[in-house]
Amino acid sequence: MQYCGTHSEHGFTLLEVLLAVAILAIALPVLLGLRNFDLELQSRSMELTTATLLAQEKLLETELSGSFPIGESAGDFQSPAPGVQTTVMEANRAPGYRWKRSIMPTPLELIREVRIQISWPRGAQDDTVEVSTYVFAGLTF
Repeated sequence: MQYCGTHSEHGFTLLEVLLAVAILAIALPVLLGLRNFDLELQSRSMELTTATLLAQEKLLETELSGSFPIGESAGDFQSPAPGVQTTVMEANRAPGYRWKRSIMPTPLELIREVRIQISWPRGAQDDTVEVSTYVFAGLTF
């Protein structure tokens, strides 16, 4: 069967092509920026998770020590975690992270507030996570 009629070829005009390129020129940087933002959020969430786990470790270490003298102490995470037995000297297990423990009195004589602050460098300044709990200091004779 033969087609008998006027046959016209339609293509894209220069204006349509320019419009499509302009839309791509606007959309691609926005999409790439979202990808970079996503990577930044993922990095931040890993840092916060690490800091939270380190704070939990220090709180547990303090509670298990059973000694709650009022004052402050600080350090980093160069030594192995409590309860970990290793024959090899472990490198810094949380590079850049530092801790500060504050044990403070409360209005109740036998109760102490334990506050753990974990900080790490983030850009030009330090970022911080702080957790606290209350412990029974017991009777001292």
